Amino acid sequence: MSNEALARLAEERVDHRFKGLPPDADGLTVAKLTAQRRNLFTDGFATPVLALSAERLEHNLALMETYATRHGLAFAPHGKTSMAPQLFQRQIERGAWGITLAVPHQVRVARAYGVQRIFLANELVDAASLRWIAGELTTDPGFRLICYVDSVRGVEQMDAALRDAGATRPVDVVIEPAAGEHARTGARTEAVCAAVADAVAAVSTLRLVGVAGYEGEVPQADSERVRGWLRRVIAMVVDFDKAGRFAGLDEIVVSAGGSAWFDAVADVFAEIPELSAPVLKLLRSGAYVSHDDGHYRKLTPFNRVPEEGALEPAFRLWAQVVSRPSAEQAFVNAGKRDAAYDLDLPFAQVVRRDGVERPATGVSVTGLSDQHAWLATTGEADLEVGDWVGMGLSHPCTSFDKWQLIPVAEADGTVVDYIRTFF
Repeated sequence: MSNEALARLAEERVDHRFKGLPPDADGLTVAKLTAQRRNLFTDGFATPVLALSAERLEHNLALMETYATRHGLAFAPHGKTSMAPQLFQRQIERGAWGITLAVPHQVRVARAYGVQRIFLANELVDAASLRWIAGELTTDPGFRLICYVDSVRGVEQMDAALRDAGATRPVDVVIEPAAGEHARTGARTEAVCAAVADAVAAVSTLRLVGVAGYEGEVPQADSERVRGWLRRVIAMVVDFDKAGRFAGLDEIVVSAGGSAWFDAVADVFAEIPELSAPVLKLLRSGAYVSHDDGHYRKLTPFNRVPEEGALEPAFRLWAQVVSRPSAEQAFVNAGKRDAAYDLDLPFAQVVRRDGVERPATGVSVTGLSDQHAWLATTGEADLEVGDWVGMGLSHPCTSFDKWQLIPVAEADGTVVDYIRTFF
């Protein structure tokens, strides 16, 4: 990655664009604010404020690096979770093959910060984006992009756009077989997959390098169904290889792996037989960086294989009690603009008053308005106007996108870094 581009992030000025940061920090560069090592609770941060745990972030990065190495997997974590170049860098420093993304804009962000290997886990038929990618491939021989194809029509559109752009290098593509009849994208049958592969072979602007998909879209996903679909992917790779579709490649790409079933991916990918070229077994799980207190905490494969370790929720959203209208109800000043709510409501975890933190006993979040969370309180709840309430969040993919500059705080509240996001 580009150290120069990353360094420019530290020179950005703090101002009204970045919610939760201390008002008296306006005009400081991020680097100068970081050097002050302010305390999240006592040095001017305004509620609501989202923070990442420095210790838990590091733990999660290290755990997935170890996991991928142990299972012989290359790793291209899904960057659309965070869209944070600083986190991309930390993942690559920990051995990631590259970064997975979902749409062309995200690719542009990653390229602006020097990411050299990108897996675009989506079909790509936008002519303007293909022209730009053709230019990137021409000007940077070290850049590699792999994307899905699942239709002959898509191949035709890609070819036309790349030829019009005067592409000098082919775009690497993988066939995406659907995870089921009613799943998301992907060719529905092996016959269609073969027809798409034939269409790729017929043009010079694309190069078929493997097969990939997303097991998280398997209908009524369970261990048996997910493993069955993964074995279908492997069977397709083997058949394509026997048919000579990968002739001349230095490596064959086989990729899957969201954040709920990467144990199944590791197990089944270990069954891939020897092929005509080495196999790049590419895992793409991305939510692990921050993990969460809801959706992925319940579904993480580490629950099924605890001997592998455990991810730790790294996000906490802090809000302040602004109204206590009754003994059964309170309101804090964080709502839909601040908290992920597409899968689960936030979870009240701790209360801070006068520098003392205690469990949020008897406090639960029952709803969100635009700028308020509704709290239900029982007789056990000790909650007053002015208290800070720390809440866990569900689904990191919709947590990062609400905050453009996120403090990274150590356990005592010392802020040691700020993570810039781009959505």
